[in-house]
Amino acid sequence: MKIRYSILVHIIMKSKSKYVLIPVLILLIISNVFCQQKKQSEIVISNIGNTAWWSGVINQGHIMPLQDGYFADFTSSNYGNQVQPMLISNNGQLIWSEEPFKITLKDDVLTVSSQTPSLELVKAGETLKEAFQYAVKNYFPPQGKLPDELLFLAPQYNTWIELMYDQNQKDVMKYAHQILDNGFPPGVLMIDDNWQEDYGKWDFHPGRFPNPKAMMDSLHQMGFKVMLWMCPFVSPDCDVYRMLRDEELLLKDESGRAALVRWWNGASGLLDLSNPKTQRWYKDQLDYLQDTYQVDGFKFDAGDFPHYANCYSGSEKASPQEQCESYARIGLGYPLNEYRAMWKMAGYPLVNRLRDKAHNWEDLNKLVSHILLQGIVGYNFTCPDMVGGGEFTSFLEGSVIDQDLIVRSTQCHALMPMMQFSVAPWRILDEDHFAAVKKAVALREEFTPKIMGLARESVRTGEPIVRTLEYVFPHQGYEKVNDQFLLGDDILVAPMLEKSKSTRTVILPKGKWKDRNGKKIKGPKTIEVEVGIDDLPIFIKIK
Repeated sequence: MKIRYSILVHIIMKSKSKYVLIPVLILLIISNVFCQQKKQSEIVISNIGNTAWWSGVINQGHIMPLQDGYFADFTSSNYGNQVQPMLISNNGQLIWSEEPFKITLKDDVLTVSSQTPSLELVKAGETLKEAFQYAVKNYFPPQGKLPDELLFLAPQYNTWIELMYDQNQKDVMKYAHQILDNGFPPGVLMIDDNWQEDYGKWDFHPGRFPNPKAMMDSLHQMGFKVMLWMCPFVSPDCDVYRMLRDEELLLKDESGRAALVRWWNGASGLLDLSNPKTQRWYKDQLDYLQDTYQVDGFKFDAGDFPHYANCYSGSEKASPQEQCESYARIGLGYPLNEYRAMWKMAGYPLVNRLRDKAHNWEDLNKLVSHILLQGIVGYNFTCPDMVGGGEFTSFLEGSVIDQDLIVRSTQCHALMPMMQFSVAPWRILDEDHFAAVKKAVALREEFTPKIMGLARESVRTGEPIVRTLEYVFPHQGYEKVNDQFLLGDDILVAPMLEKSKSTRTVILPKGKWKDRNGKKIKGPKTIEVEVGIDDLPIFIKIK
């Protein structure tokens, strides 16, 4: 219904008849009213009833569809993970904004409010899939590129849990050799925080890494590609900080001095990545590491909204969303990348990892719902958190390791777009549990062609690799199913997410399905299946 003003003016200028002028003027007025109404600062939807809504807060996926009492505020927080400025419903509705907003659901009334007239409410169709396809076409079209394919093709290995802050050349090489010696395939190896001299001094610490080039050469010869952990912080007691401060490449506080921002590792300066000069400096550090040591890529940590609160870029208040997005755009130059914090940028070849999960069953239960939410808001190149959890306090001395949890976590990863190990299963598991982990890795290898096919399709269509039942089988009562997922449209995966259980309930939608033993089942049907410690229930749609 959009009407170009230039066309209407042209008609008016050319016409001399009042019978043409009057209708055209009416159209002009209608068009003006429509355009003013399309973008709003508040949208209120009363009596949402049975309509299921999902918001773009990935770390809240386990409480979706939205429930009464829900609240989220994109203006101040990214909730430690990706956020997308949208809401989407199973009835084909979509709310989008280029600017941050707040969401409240109370007493069956959904209220979305922004500080600017930037909100758009669209009725794109009748289903979740139709709303998603509209969003892909209009807001985050696929860019036609994948991240590095090795991220999908083989397990990833992160040194964090095994080494924590003691990243060093000897133990990195030991970890890499153990991976191969225990029968795991080589893949991407991520060297985590504290490999560097200091935050902002992006070179290998000479005491901990006496010959990083030799290490890189050896890892490459073993079949690994190597990523290094990075962040946008700069230690305030190093020479790089003083240089960046004097060049005005750091964010400032209200007094105009370089801001000291508190984060999980202390207080640091923070790069102003909205500044093109800062972007060039940061890219120079990355390129130096690639050119000097043949580093393959980077894990970009941090970028969270709260770190940018009360900071200034020059004389202007810094936008946390702009800083986060600018940080993400750095990764576009490096196909081997990973991000945890993200604002928009769906459709781009960026890997979005789930927020760190603790080593417990409650957080394992969140894994499926969170990665499903990533898919329906456009983040398709996704990685669950590390197998068994990436929250390092769960693995400190004296902590109890739940071997069943490690196995079930591995199985949960197995048919997701990516899988990532950190804690060494060969170190913490007995023979039976370790065999179950190896079986899950072998199962992933079997399904890797399917995963890669869907990933390549996604760069063309934007469709999720893993999908909710509601997305594929709309309006059949599946909107609340978030403990099983579909790989594409025809492979249903139902991982065991509860401790000390030998059976689980599986919902099979309409159609003919077969399990891994060849047993055929006609849906729709809800069944109970036996699940041994080395079993992952998988059902393939045959018709």
